Amino acid sequence: MESRRGFIKLAGALTAGMLIPKWVKGKSINSKMKKENQYDVIIIGGSYSGLAAGMALGRALRHVLIIDSGDPCNKQTPHSHNFLTNDGKAPGEIAAFARQELSRYSTIEFLNGWAVTASKSDNVFTVQLHTGETFSAGKLVLATGIKDQMPGIPGFADCWGISVLHCPYCHGYEVRQQKTGIFANGDLAFEMASLISNWTTDLTIYTNGPSTIDEQHRIKLEKHRIDIVETEITRLEHTKGYVERIAFKNGMSVPVKTLYSRLPFIQHSAIPQLLGCELTPEGYIKIDMAHKTTTYGLYACGDNTTRLRTVANAVSMGTTTGIMVNKELIEENF
Repeated sequence: MESRRGFIKLAGALTAGMLIPKWVKGKSINSKMKKENQYDVIIIGGSYSGLAAGMALGRALRHVLIIDSGDPCNKQTPHSHNFLTNDGKAPGEIAAFARQELSRYSTIEFLNGWAVTASKSDNVFTVQLHTGETFSAGKLVLATGIKDQMPGIPGFADCWGISVLHCPYCHGYEVRQQKTGIFANGDLAFEMASLISNWTTDLTIYTNGPSTIDEQHRIKLEKHRIDIVETEITRLEHTKGYVERIAFKNGMSVPVKTLYSRLPFIQHSAIPQLLGCELTPEGYIKIDMAHKTTTYGLYACGDNTTRLRTVANAVSMGTTTGIMVNKELIEENF
């Protein structure tokens, strides 16, 4: 059990770059369960959705283990918006405070580590960490998120989440009426341009190569004075993640303050596919209205299931998932 104690860190736990204050005392569950590493529910992923699911389950008197590697996809984002009572706070600050709140419940335990594989046998899920240690539960929740695939353009990854954005509902108000670009092509470029035009009229599409936008869409874009630039991009010039200019292969450059892009992605964890979860055509984990995956007893919530990547939505999905998992446990045992 020494390796396990080395990873359970409620006091001083690292969450998205923020340390939880030392006064936070973690609550442990009974020694029998600790010895056997068995729980009612294991949650893989300790960001907003996983934490919300953990709170709902912990308050339902379920013994819960939340496993988190401390690598959220919004780790570079300086501020989070459109979340009542937390508008404008740093994402890491919100997550750290959430952990403090969960630490009050004796039914919830945290483990800082990487869940590398999982299996299911006789309706019991077994999760293995990178240390080789295993934990088991009757229900498993995947709040593992996704991993954005960055284009090979110098400066792009440095600006991601800061001035290269994916969501106008999260950040559009702060960059309203600024000189803004859309990094996209084809139907996606048209869809994003029409959306972002709500926040700024100074808008240009950068296709980074020959445009695949169809003629009908091109005519509509011209009507709204949205230009299309097809020149290949060599780099984004920026200062500490805040983009200043787009430099092109032909040696020219243009000033820009904000760039929107919807990047391709992969699931952050291989565990969903290892457990037989069906994915949607876009690559998200397929879930029903109760957030059940196609594998019985396995639930998913948060960014790994939906295009709507807001903190508020992640919390909502996590709470619903926790309630649905508890409901299924009651139905199975009552």
